[in-house]
Amino acid sequence: MTSTFKLYKLIILYMLNKVDFPLTNSQISEFILDEGYTTYFKLRQALAELAESGFIREESTHSRTFYHLTEEGRQTLLFFKNDISPAIQEDIDSFLREKNYELKNEVSVKSDYYRNTNREYSIHCQVIEQGVPLIDLTVTAPTEQEAETIANNWQQKNEEIYALIMSHLL
Repeated sequence: MTSTFKLYKLIILYMLNKVDFPLTNSQISEFILDEGYTTYFKLRQALAELAESGFIREESTHSRTFYHLTEEGRQTLLFFKNDISPAIQEDIDSFLREKNYELKNEVSVKSDYYRNTNREYSIHCQVIEQGVPLIDLTVTAPTEQEAETIANNWQQKNEEIYALIMSHLL
């Protein structure tokens, strides 16, 4: 493994270690690609190798992949942390400070769908706050296209839907 490729992996581990929530592929990509550290394909390879070796855990939905740091990844980072320059660490820390709310909000809203035993589609929609579901809703749609639409709309309309449900229940 080249030292630059090792650095890409350490940057990913460092980012995941600095937050208390998973990061998506696009969030990790935003930092690494915008800073010009590597190409998209090398980043994808680094993520795949980290997952394969058990340093990160992937959680995939139809539209996004979330990455979680494992204990093995945390231990590896502790061992190799000095291989990330202070300047790069500060770049990461600054990125995470500036975008913390945006990043956290983006990953706290989850939606996915799957074909159920009735040959319809179940859409699982959640808003997670501090690791606990604030709302956990499953609805059914007859077609995959409708399921995908509902899952995508949940991303934009979850606050409005949550407020409506709470106003009717309270």
